Amino acid sequence: MKFLIGKKLGMTTLFDEEKGALNVTLIAFTENKVVGKRTTEKHGYQALEVTTDKTSRKKVLKEFRLDKDLTEEEQVAVQAYLDGMEAGSMLSVDQFSVGEKVHVTGITKAKGFQGVVKRYNFRGAPASHGRKHDMRKPGSIGATFPEHVIKGRRMAGRMGGEHMTVQNLMVAYVNQEEGILAVKGAVPGVNGRIVKVIGA
Repeated sequence: MKFLIGKKLGMTTLFDEEKGALNVTLIAFTENKVVGKRTTEKHGYQALEVTTDKTSRKKVLKEFRLDKDLTEEEQVAVQAYLDGMEAGSMLSVDQFSVGEKVHVTGITKAKGFQGVVKRYNFRGAPASHGRKHDMRKPGSIGATFPEHVIKGRRMAGRMGGEHMTVQNLMVAYVNQEEGILAVKGAVPGVNGRIVKVIGA
């Protein structure tokens, strides 16, 4: 039950005496305010609505589900947590600590319309004699039966720009004063994009 809305700053390298050089992604957080609750009785599920006004030029509002795949004991804990949260409650980066795991959700980089070689790592055709324009073509896409292109066939199309979650990233650095969190590894999206950080 740890979550925040942040802004991806970019990647850098931190040096640890035991682990050496760590490639990390820096995420900046400003004031995260709880503005609403979703309850099982009224909405059919449990969640908190969190907003931040200073993360970007426009207001950001995200919803964090709290009732997914929980045991009875965890469900009781979630209910107690929701009861203690009211509109106006503030969330900060100090709820995370170095060494724990988090899930980070963001929108991946959009790469426009791409062919099958870049989109699905097709190897392409041999670049031999008589193959002037065929090296990056997808090849046969039809079938003898049922005589149409089967749904789900991997073909050229729009690539990127999708919601993606990277799981179990280790927290390598926490700066409570400046509201900065560093996680080991890469985070979806371009620098400056909004991400959700959720405790694993």
